[in-house]
Amino acid sequence: MERSPSSLKLFGSWASSYTHRVQLAMKLKNIQFEYIEEDLANKSEALLQFNPIYKKVPVLVHNDRPIAESVIILQYVDEVWSDRPVLPTDPYERSVARFWCHFADDKLGPAVGAVFASSGEVQKAAVDQVHENLALIERELREGFFKGKKFFGGESIGLLDIVLGCGSYWLAVFDEVMTDVKLVDPEALPLFHAWLREFEALDEVKETIPAVDKLLEYAKAVRQMLLGMSNNATADSPTATASASATAPVPDITVDS
Repeated sequence: MERSPSSLKLFGSWASSYTHRVQLAMKLKNIQFEYIEEDLANKSEALLQFNPIYKKVPVLVHNDRPIAESVIILQYVDEVWSDRPVLPTDPYERSVARFWCHFADDKLGPAVGAVFASSGEVQKAAVDQVHENLALIERELREGFFKGKKFFGGESIGLLDIVLGCGSYWLAVFDEVMTDVKLVDPEALPLFHAWLREFEALDEVKETIPAVDKLLEYAKAVRQMLLGMSNNATADSPTATASASATAPVPDITVDS
């Protein structure tokens, strides 16, 4: 089912993995919409009006009614446009997908963000946390609910694939930016690594995710900015370093921006 651009608008940012989530779901469902690029350093009055609580992207505006937060938007889109569903029909299966989406945003994303925004011992602890979180996902793929499935959604991608996949490409980007850090080891995480390759090979994903060189340039600039902020603010205080790393604005692997 299609909708005209005039009745459906998406406020987002080109580098936002959360924006990419919504764009990918809309592409899978063949939903037409108007895209509005936001300058996150100078947010528009429209964005602030539609999302006055968090003031973040993405925001979907459907017939002048705003929906904020990417996972909420994905579920709304799936309910309104039922063709090519991204959530399973079984209530328990839906709850499992929602649980792991929460895990991705509550545990995995913040840990990856902490790696990117820190250095030294703080970064090492964050890397360990990322590896622990990815090991939990690997276990689910090996012997848990998702055992034997090509995608988390089954034979085609579903909600969890979209949520995990549209952030996981940052893992490879961060590995390029921080050459002494390896977040995804194919030998330690063979099933997760295979899933990610399958996800990235999809035409709809290739059409949604920006070019790697553009993401690398952006990530390198943000990394230098964050390290400069951390060095200036923390001096020789490890506690202050940890606090600065936790609160610094990293590429939106952590929260909708």
